This record gives sequence, C-alpha cells and structure tokens, in this order.
Amino acid sequence: MYQFHENMDAKKHDQFIKKQVLCNLLQSSDWAKVKENWDNEIIGVTCNDELVASAMVLIKKLPLGFTMMYTPRGPIMDYKNKDLVSFFMKEMKKWAKKKRCLFVKMDPAIHYKDYKIGETNVEINVDVETVLRNMKAANAIHQGFTTYIEESIQPRYQANVYAKDDFIETLPRHTRRLIKDALKRDVKVVRVGKERMQEFADVVALTEKRKQVSLRNQEYFYQLMDIYQDDCYLFLAEVDIAQTLQRLRDEKEKNDAEIAKTVQSNSPKKIRRLEDIKRSLDKDLKEFEEYIKLYSKKTVIAGVLSIRMEDTLEMLYAGMNDQFKKFMPQYYLYTEIMKYAFEQGCKYANMGGVEGDLQDGLTKFKSNFDPFINEFIGEFDLPVNTLLYHLSQKAYEIRKKALKKRK
Repeated sequence: MYQFHENMDAKKHDQFIKKQVLCNLLQSSDWAKVKENWDNEIIGVTCNDELVASAMVLIKKLPLGFTMMYTPRGPIMDYKNKDLVSFFMKEMKKWAKKKRCLFVKMDPAIHYKDYKIGETNVEINVDVETVLRNMKAANAIHQGFTTYIEESIQPRYQANVYAKDDFIETLPRHTRRLIKDALKRDVKVVRVGKERMQEFADVVALTEKRKQVSLRNQEYFYQLMDIYQDDCYLFLAEVDIAQTLQRLRDEKEKNDAEIAKTVQSNSPKKIRRLEDIKRSLDKDLKEFEEYIKLYSKKTVIAGVLSIRMEDTLEMLYAGMNDQFKKFMPQYYLYTEIMKYAFEQGCKYANMGGVEGDLQDGLTKFKSNFDPFINEFIGEFDLPVNTLLYHLSQKAYEIRKKALKKRK
C-alpha cells in the first residue's frame, strides 16, 4: 500500500536516488542549497515502508501569495508503474494545493533517444510510449518535444561522453592533433582547490565578456565547492610563458650549433631538416616573445568546474582566455578531466546542453569529444489551480516570444 510523505529526510532521499537509473545531480538535496533563492522540500512515496518514489521540489514565491514548483530532473520513480505514477501525482497535487501552487513543472531524466551526431533512423526508447500514457492518465501535461535550449528550463538535448578504456585513442583524429598543439605549447592541466578560485573566476569573466552572456561569479563557485567538497572538481589549464620561452631559446641554440656542424659534414638532407626546425623555432619564439610582454608569470588560460554525482561527472562551468586560443587549451583540458573522472569510476562525463538541431557552436565544439546525444522526454506540467495555470501559461508564452524578438 502506498503512503505519501512530506518533509522527507534529505539523507534518506539522497540514498534512494543514488541507487536509481534516473539519478541526477539536480535531484540531490544539496542542489537545493545551491538554489538558495527558492524554497524547497522533499516529498516521497513508500510502499510497505520502502521508499519507491522521491522528489526534491523547488518552490518559487509568486505575487499574491501564490507559488509555482519545479522538480528538476525529477521526480525519481518507476514511470512504467501506472499505479505509482497516478498515486504520486494525485498526492503531490494535494500537497501543492496547500502551498497555493499554480502548477508543478517536472522534467525527469528519461531518455527519449540516444545517438551519435550524424546517426539517422535512431530508435525511440521503448518505454517512452508507456511513460507518456501513464503521465497523461495522471493529469500531467507533456510540453512537447522541444528543440531549442530556450524552450525549456533544462536543455532537452545534452552531449554526454561515455567512458571507455581507450578513451583518448578513440577521439577524432583532429582532436588528438589539437591536444598535441596544446602540449607543444607546454599547456599543463591541474586539479586545484578553492584557493585558486579567483583565477578560474577570471577566465569565466573573460568568456562572459566575449560571448556577452552572464554565467556565475566567484562567490557562487565557492558555494559549490563548499557544498559538494571532494565531489567538486576544479581543473585549470595553465602556461608558464617565461619557462617555455627559455626552452625554445635553448632548443634554437642547440639547433643552430647542429646546423653549423652539419654544414661542415656536407649532408644536404640533414641540413634541410634542421633548417625546417629552425624556421619552426623562429616562428614559436616570435609568438612567445609577444606573450611575455603581457604574461611574465605562470598564467591560467582555461578552466572547468564540475560536480560528480555517483557515476556521472557534470561539467557545469567553463572559461577561457581567448588571447590563448592558439594554444587549444580546452581540448587538452576537457580530455584530461574526462580521463581523470573515468579513472575515478565515472561512467559518463556530461558536457551539458546543446541545441536540438545540432547546428549550434556548442554542438560543433562538443562533437570534438565524440559524445552521445541524450535526448530527454521533455517537461511535464501538473496543473494545481486549473484556471490560473492556463492564464500563467499564456503569460509564459508571451514572455518567450518577447525574448525571441530581442535576440
């Protein structure tokens, strides 16, 4: 027999979701601490004293004492179980009504399709039809199979790299070449703690300025590291221009001496090879002599902040100093992070959302890492106050259209 529970214990909730196929970082109780501008509560359902469904629900206060609710990548339960879905939705609606909620929005991490970029005739998840039917019977309204990031709260498409033993070797050839470019310029990748958060925040700010977007500030990143601690991975790509410049000067001196020696031995083939090396070194020296004017000490040129949730690494925030784009730091940085995560037991490295037409710049960049595209089932709304729900949806659509016109 099912029982509905309010104000559930956070630890019990976390223990439950970590064992589930639909486990997701955004359903962790700690994520509610991150979303501090929302109220939150955990609700769930037990059957014979065993937890069978759970949801971390974010609660947003609206004018006139109303609220709206959102359970990101939740609720977590067996959506093929019609009786469970029906009971959960019915009881959640009763609970939400007590809090003057207009509607509850949900976007469970149910995969609609999974495929590599360029694949065609991809089969739909066999469970999707059952899930849609059960949710409809429980009065939840499916918001459709949206395409673009702006059309939903969480992206319906994400690029996800799956772990494999020969991960680096199976990357596209051009990606491996770009990694070599980074190594040639002595790019180093290190995992660091929050003592170097300012350096990460600085490259994120540069990315914000370049792309004219608003990401997050240093205090927010500190908060993530304080909340998730060892499960928060901060990786930086850095260069020491002075050190590399000295290495190049030493190599040039050695090469010049070798040329002088070879001229005397009359070996044209070897001389041509050494002259090619000389031209390459002269080019690199010219490049680094310009960099040393601006960066005389070890410098962070890119960074990524990620959070691990069980077998998935969520790569959340990234930044890069565009003056170093020739160094290709992001390619080496991303692969080193993924390799590290896989060595720690992660099965997935989620690079985050992409546009559903797969034509955007994010998809182009992320395709360099040979990801799977996980296409989710999409959002559902559970109306609580039916009249005001429909009015709020009209207002929401007007707002979305206005935002599109501004772009």
